[in-house]
Amino acid sequence: MTGEAVSAPLLVLEDIRKTYASGGGVAVEVLRGVSLTVEAGEFVAIVGSSGSGKSTLMNILGGLDRPTSGSYRVAGRDVSELEGDERAALRRDGFGFVFQHYHLIPGTSAQENVEMPGRYAGLPAALRESRAAALLGRLGLGERRHHRPNQLSGGQQQRVSIARALMNGAPVILADEPTGALDSASGAEVVALLRELAAEGRTIVLITHDRKVAEAADRVVEMRDGRIVADSGRRSIPAAPPPAPAERHGPASVRTSAGEAFPAALRSLGANGFRTALTLLGIVIGVASVIALLAIGEGAKRAVMARVGALGVNLVYVLAGSGDPRLPTTPLTEADGEAILRLPNVESVMPYLDTPVMVRYGNIDHRTSGLATSASLPLTHRWPVAQGAFFTTADERAGAAVAVLGHNVAKKLFPNGESPLGRHVQVNNIPFQITGVMGRKGDLTGSQDTDDWVFVPLSTGVQRLVGKPDLQLILVSVHDVGRITRTRDAIRKLLGERHGQEDFQIRDVTARIKAATETQDTMTLLLGSAAVVTLLVGGIGVMNIMLVSVTERTREIGIRMAAGARASDIERQFLMEAALVAGLGGLVGVALGLASGALVGLFVMPVLFTATAIAGAVTSAVATGLVFGLIPARRAARLDPVAALSSE
Repeated sequence: MTGEAVSAPLLVLEDIRKTYASGGGVAVEVLRGVSLTVEAGEFVAIVGSSGSGKSTLMNILGGLDRPTSGSYRVAGRDVSELEGDERAALRRDGFGFVFQHYHLIPGTSAQENVEMPGRYAGLPAALRESRAAALLGRLGLGERRHHRPNQLSGGQQQRVSIARALMNGAPVILADEPTGALDSASGAEVVALLRELAAEGRTIVLITHDRKVAEAADRVVEMRDGRIVADSGRRSIPAAPPPAPAERHGPASVRTSAGEAFPAALRSLGANGFRTALTLLGIVIGVASVIALLAIGEGAKRAVMARVGALGVNLVYVLAGSGDPRLPTTPLTEADGEAILRLPNVESVMPYLDTPVMVRYGNIDHRTSGLATSASLPLTHRWPVAQGAFFTTADERAGAAVAVLGHNVAKKLFPNGESPLGRHVQVNNIPFQITGVMGRKGDLTGSQDTDDWVFVPLSTGVQRLVGKPDLQLILVSVHDVGRITRTRDAIRKLLGERHGQEDFQIRDVTARIKAATETQDTMTLLLGSAAVVTLLVGGIGVMNIMLVSVTERTREIGIRMAAGARASDIERQFLMEAALVAGLGGLVGVALGLASGALVGLFVMPVLFTATAIAGAVTSAVATGLVFGLIPARRAARLDPVAALSSE
């Protein structure tokens, strides 16, 4: 509006018509061929009774509404060619609006209301603040600039509205019944203020039904039934040239507008604290569920993996029997173990033959399991001896009556803490001398506590406890875990040749680890899915509350659009609020999830919190807020400015 030739009329309307469809589908023509030219610097009053079409004309002049037909040009530019952001820019830079009911945003100070057009114009915060303070000071509100609208009188609110209209240095002020809601004294002050602005060279278009107010203008245009019926023409020449336009910075960048939207979002959410808290609840529960359930799942996975891993990842299990009762079976023997020991990559071989036994020391009896094995057990199982020493290969060859106690067996037979070493215990009424006590190992098999075993040499166990040399298991440890599959295949080939058939089973811990991992991953996925469903429910709550917020704040949206907000600014505002709700809910949910998970870990089962799960939960919460806030935000951005301003 500032780059055109001086001779071009500022506002030109030609044969403007506006038709609305009524509720019954009947077209109602509000403007009927209005033609009007307004020169720069004119003070024009448009008068008429209610329903004459003057407010509709002002909305078209300010780019808030579109005519059904006709031509409207601003400084020679056809407004009908402008769309979206261009129309917002016209309102932002070209017009300042003063409304009958002030249209200040509640919950924000006078200073913030005045600054609002500057935000959408991209003015730096410091410049915006100083300019708003100067305007309010000029209008006698310097000491009340931090007051909210409900703390100001009607006249003061209207002066704040005028200051807002001047914020971006708009050359045209459109005042729609600015004195209609004021007492006579306050109304006179507003009219005097408009006269002062006109004297500075601004173009003033005043809409009023009061002819006394209209007399303050240089030119009076009368409307009746959607037509101009009288025009007094211009009575005087402007006393001053048009004011220099305010410094232009263009629309706010995404980063700047997002930064401005954040405090506005905080204020909006704070204004409805209880409702915001209820909205947060769904996100809080969702995020807490994600963190706690994933921690429980990861903890269970870690516990299972630790138990499986304790078996040794370098072990191969050779079990007697094919698993098919219809096939004949050749027992595993100590000779099979010796043959396996000669294979490449085999570190040690541990035969396994267990039998129920009764162990007695003094007057203490304990029923447990006896394991007849070889001296290689500590090496094969990576299982150290806590006291004394394990029996030796010489003890095996001699069939010595020696035994090593498991940790729990030693505690039960010697409860007073005396050393078992060198003592004799009865194993199935046969005396055995104790040479050592094993360190604590735990449950390796998932069904039997290995700390409750008594270990004897294989030859001794066969001769004195079992009576036959048929082995149940041969445990093989390998040097290179990377070649464990090749070693397993070699064992299968060797025993197949020795037995003439595959009447045995071969397993290794890698298969167990894989199966356990897959099972735990499935459980974690199920737990995570349940938590995600909860988070989605929270997201739906965010969407619902944002839709309610859009409905409640429709007029505010119209005010922001009149101040020059683009559709993207409105959309970003509501998206920021949705993300803020979700983000705050996410942070509270993290705290709740950590606390609940810690309680589970303290009293129920192990849990494992991971930074990835926590960050993912918060990110998911914010993303959920953005996704579910998108529909309300777009609905807000697509509102018609005129309809939004007129909403209750």
